[in-house]
Amino acid sequence: MLRAFRLRKSRVLVVALLLIILLVYYKSVYKRYEEHYISTLSWVMADKLIVIDPGHGGVDPGALGSKGVVEKDLTLDVSMKLADIMRQSGAQVLLTRENDQDLSDPGLSNLHGAKMQDLARRVELANQNNADIFLSIHVNSFPDKRECGPQTFSQPGSEESEKLAIAIQKELNSFLQNPGRHAKQVDYFTCRTTKMPSVIVEIGFISNPGEEKLMLDPVYQHKIAWSIYAGTARFLADVSPATKQVGPGFGEKN
Repeated sequence: MLRAFRLRKSRVLVVALLLIILLVYYKSVYKRYEEHYISTLSWVMADKLIVIDPGHGGVDPGALGSKGVVEKDLTLDVSMKLADIMRQSGAQVLLTRENDQDLSDPGLSNLHGAKMQDLARRVELANQNNADIFLSIHVNSFPDKRECGPQTFSQPGSEESEKLAIAIQKELNSFLQNPGRHAKQVDYFTCRTTKMPSVIVEIGFISNPGEEKLMLDPVYQHKIAWSIYAGTARFLADVSPATKQVGPGFGEKN
């Protein structure tokens, strides 16, 4: 009896050790693979000015999750990770905010007026700096808690913005294994008034308890950021006059 118990215990320990080894190996391969693709795609990102807009902030929390998670915090976390990846690839990055604040004048009593001023100044930042790309990061919410998955939106009539949205959506679907979502065209103030290809990326549904929890995971946040980067690089590669070839998407299977 004791011998059988020890044998089972030994097997459990061996399995646990193998799992640890596999996890360490996976992380090592993942890191090398990511560095390779950042290097591969960086030729299209070099010297491009990317404005990353973490949605909401300050007095505007955005959507609220059932567990108390706030949209403005998630958008900032993902945006900071995205900015790091973009900078590693050689891009110049401007963030519309880097902490919990908005761009409206302090003390405005009219919340709607403050929000519109905030949005206008985010757009102004991109337009005045002649940005090449504008990426606004948001979180979705819907009464049906079963809705899930990231989705991209572009301004109707903007062909380049639509191409950018489709490229990012493709990477999100592939890497996060979320084939059910498609890029859509919707009239949003920021996308309508920016002068460069502009996309809103809803990184997931905060109204879905499972996805709300998932979006708090730094590893998952990094996957989202990577997918947005890869989609942006693919778009720039397609519109670039250069003829260099971009390899398969990070999440694609050959």
